[in-house]
Amino acid sequence: MINRKGDFMNHCGTKTLETKRLVLRKFRLDDAEDMFRNWASNPNVTKFLIWEPYTNVDDVRAYIQSCIDCYEKKDYYNWVIEYKENGQAVGNISVVELKEQTRCTVIGYCIGEEYWHKGITSEAFSRVIEFLFEEVGVNRIESTHDVNNPNSGKVMAKCGLKYEGTLRQAGISNQGIFDCVVRSILKSEWKPTEQAKQ
Repeated sequence: MINRKGDFMNHCGTKTLETKRLVLRKFRLDDAEDMFRNWASNPNVTKFLIWEPYTNVDDVRAYIQSCIDCYEKKDYYNWVIEYKENGQAVGNISVVELKEQTRCTVIGYCIGEEYWHKGITSEAFSRVIEFLFEEVGVNRIESTHDVNNPNSGKVMAKCGLKYEGTLRQAGISNQGIFDCVVRSILKSEWKPTEQAKQ
């Protein structure tokens, strides 16, 4: 029997979340300049993504408006990563797929090149994991990456996502078709990290 009583997720929308260094919050129109400058226009950031780099701020602003329009939906989760040290929007993390029957979410993220290798993405992801397990009632969180993008896999591993397998030629990005690494974490094996507790 599918979705027995008590098996539904408790959707509550994109709530503001916080860590020691970050604020995860809804997009605002005034994030357009930061988004364009810090990550959306950089081909190194979008290399393994499915969208091309933005070429102007107006298109970024239109994207942000589309996000804002979706925030009224309780099952829409899309955060800006704001870096407290400088108050800038430096990246984005979101639920890119929601599998209601299995209480599973798929997470995607990107961050500006200037902020790579500082633990920012894993700090944000850890907090989102805590929120999805504790408040939304998710049972499984998964994420994927190109086999040629091991740094993304390191972020997932740091957040407790276990390697499940590599799906051959199963993904597509700006690099073309790629072998797709799948990682996941279950609520039953999750333990709050110090980052998530902050």
